[in-house]
Amino acid sequence: MGHPEILVIDDETAIRRLLEITLQSNGYSVTHAATGKAGLIEAARRSPDLIILDLGLPDESGHETLKKLREWSSRPIIILSVHSHEKDIIAALDNGANDYLVKPFRTGELLARIRSALRGTGPEDTRPLISFGAFEIDLSARTVKKGSESLKLTATQYALLALFGRNEGKVLTHQYLLREIWGADHIDQLQYLRVFIAQLRKKIEKDPNRPEHILTESGIGYRFIGEP
Repeated sequence: MGHPEILVIDDETAIRRLLEITLQSNGYSVTHAATGKAGLIEAARRSPDLIILDLGLPDESGHETLKKLREWSSRPIIILSVHSHEKDIIAALDNGANDYLVKPFRTGELLARIRSALRGTGPEDTRPLISFGAFEIDLSARTVKKGSESLKLTATQYALLALFGRNEGKVLTHQYLLREIWGADHIDQLQYLRVFIAQLRKKIEKDPNRPEHILTESGIGYRFIGEP
């Protein structure tokens, strides 16, 4: 089996070189592009396992490149950008990015995010069981077990946990979670989400005040980690 291939779309030569050296030394195959258009061509030609995308491209906004990629590709996309405003992060995640890191970044954290994103690839929609810790979510039976015991969840609690399980490692924005669980009319009802997150943490976390599975991304949303 070959090395996972990563496409880097970034106009900074130094960043492309740094990523190429870092990723290759950690067992990844790397290709790169300096513009959005070139990146789209490379993505279509090579079908990489993961894409690292800068938002500040010279020919078009990285947000536009992201939207175009998501019209036909479901490969994980990690945004790597100097833009640190919440609105930029939320817009990227809502447009289909799997994760977002702000430059300057720590290479160890980037590698961890890449591993997490790649774990979520594959035929997850056809996978009936999602396991994490002592828990098992059965998507076909719509049940959750802790060991051999069934975990009692309301329909909404189950829907929220299943959504997290299918998107392990990915940052899910408040608006996305509210829209998926409660509908478009409730995307401003953040308190709904906080209440159910607190309920879920009480049922699956060893210490709900120091969660290991449902992590808060401050001001943005939540990230589910199966194996801390």
